[in-house]
Amino acid sequence: MRFPLALTAKIASHIIKHKLRRTPKFAMVLQLEPLHTCNLTCTGCGRIREYSTSLKDMVSLENCLGAAEECAAPMVSICGGEPLIYPKIEELVNGLLEQGRIIYICTNAMFMRKKMRDYLAAIYSPAIEPKLATLLAEKLITDKEAEAIRHAGPEAKQKSVIRPSQWMYWNVHVDGLEFTHDLIVEREGVFTECVLAIKMAKILDYQVATNTTVYKETDVAEIEDMFKFLSSLDVDGHTISPGYDYDAAKKDMVKRLGRDPKEFFLTRTMTREKFAKIQEWGDAFTIFGTPVYQEFLAGKRELTCTAWAIPTFNIKGWKAPCYLMTDGHYGGYQEMLDKVQWDKYGVVDGVARDPRCEHCMVHCGYDPSGALGTNYQRGDNWKNFKYNFGTKPKPYPASPELEKRAFNGVTIGKGHLSEARAAINPAAGARGAFSNEVHNHDHDAHVGSHCGTGDTSERDDLLAKIKDAKK
Repeated sequence: MRFPLALTAKIASHIIKHKLRRTPKFAMVLQLEPLHTCNLTCTGCGRIREYSTSLKDMVSLENCLGAAEECAAPMVSICGGEPLIYPKIEELVNGLLEQGRIIYICTNAMFMRKKMRDYLAAIYSPAIEPKLATLLAEKLITDKEAEAIRHAGPEAKQKSVIRPSQWMYWNVHVDGLEFTHDLIVEREGVFTECVLAIKMAKILDYQVATNTTVYKETDVAEIEDMFKFLSSLDVDGHTISPGYDYDAAKKDMVKRLGRDPKEFFLTRTMTREKFAKIQEWGDAFTIFGTPVYQEFLAGKRELTCTAWAIPTFNIKGWKAPCYLMTDGHYGGYQEMLDKVQWDKYGVVDGVARDPRCEHCMVHCGYDPSGALGTNYQRGDNWKNFKYNFGTKPKPYPASPELEKRAFNGVTIGKGHLSEARAAINPAAGARGAFSNEVHNHDHDAHVGSHCGTGDTSERDDLLAKIKDAKK
């Protein structure tokens, strides 16, 4: 099966229950943001700017668990910000598992290996020595870290940890191969850490998914190579969605990067061009979602947005009308459903009800539409059933050539900060690499920040030095 039977059955029974009750609107997935603090400043993400005055605030563990109970979604996507920064992330994950939720921890992977070392310390016995030996051989942990795991004290043994579970996925953000991903997250070395974390997770029997956003500059051939490479790592599944120019992201791009959002985000026409082969990808790789949504992305049909099926809860309450647009926050889930004028949003028969929705085709608005039967066409139910219950695509074979294509950035001296380093220290002979093509492009706006707390001082300093060097 493409998606584990127990998880598929839970989601299907949830839909059938509400269909039989004729519930007009109900939650499928809760987007739970316990905090908005992040260690990266990803291009295209507006969260840091939208919630800049409350980055230090967090939702209490009690309120996080209460939100999941309130909307009763079978699946919870813990996002943010970077959720692994949340001090009670282990308690949150375990609390949601106790509620019977399916969990996706949406992470940039920078703290994943630490959380998995905590797990190993909590469960250590001589029986896990073969696992430690494998991790050491693969250089996924150091000798010092292995010793710390072996000699963990009572506090580490009693600590709440994130354990492998059939009901939980690490959902790792990967927006391309090394050069592209590091460029988008504005920090070199992140792609490598993602790969190391994925490898460690699979050795320790965790389920791992990835999520990818496609932008105007994204090379479709690179996305195919990314799927091949991730499949060769035995990743369990993928989510992919087009980059959409929602307000907070546009403002961040203009003010922080000084760049025109039209150069970065996709229009509806561009999305259909980029996703023309999405159904082929769905056959070859374990892409989560529905084939109906894939048809929509490829421009073969229209769907009506069902943003209410994937509500967002964060420090300000229930965010509406959707994960990306904010017209208000509400104190209760039902209050949000009742008060939001849902017929003011989305695109119907190709016509935008709200101009902000014109180019949106994102996963969180339209994938539930495919599952819930909006814009139903004959054969859709069979299509969805066959896709999810059909044979899972086999892992793509690993090869040195594929790995070489994957590590095409800082690993081979072509990181996106190379030009900046050359400007600072010309004697070092660093090669300009704002583009991984042979010819040069002006990618100054992509120079990465050292840290993602919103402080872009290092990036700004490097940009200034580059401009001075070019005078």
